[in-house]
Amino acid sequence: MPEGDTVWQAAQRLHTALAGHTLTRADLRVPRFATSDLTCRTVLDVTPRGKHLLTRVEGGLTLHSHLGMEGAWKVYAPTERWRGGPTHQIRAILGTDERTAVGYRLPVLELLRTQDEAEVVGHLGPDLLGPDWDPDEALRRLLSTPERPLGEALLDQRNLAGIGNVYKSELCFYARVTPWLPIGELPAPERLVAAAK
Repeated sequence: MPEGDTVWQAAQRLHTALAGHTLTRADLRVPRFATSDLTCRTVLDVTPRGKHLLTRVEGGLTLHSHLGMEGAWKVYAPTERWRGGPTHQIRAILGTDERTAVGYRLPVLELLRTQDEAEVVGHLGPDLLGPDWDPDEALRRLLSTPERPLGEALLDQRNLAGIGNVYKSELCFYARVTPWLPIGELPAPERLVAAAK
């Protein structure tokens, strides 16, 4: 599963390709939003939040996507051949005059009002790569259930947004403890959130 840094990089690529440009093509291939028309709207920004991507377009709308285990967003030039997978795996196409972003195998794809973003990402803890990173708050959340195994606590996106198995394992290795150690028994737990950033 892509972790926060991979999603952050995807957001940067999408933002560079789409932000400030008007959509000339918008095809959402999920039944609930298949008739939604985003063409002629300008993409305002693409923001990562933990492992979530928020593509904001004018008119107060946000396209929320999550890569899950196998999802990917690919960006192509107008004449470039799409190589992200078979056509039946495409869930979204966002095109401008200069670039086309294609979302493959996206398990979560929904269109919502920008003002309602908190409904899909408001439960997340501080984002390690976001402007809201707060090590004190992250530590408070991690230690709120001291009997919980460290590995579980690190993977809980309500504590820290963006950590997956790779970084969980690396942080446990860094701390020289097993992921099954109750987090309340971790010596100097503040080192963990300092290392996470």
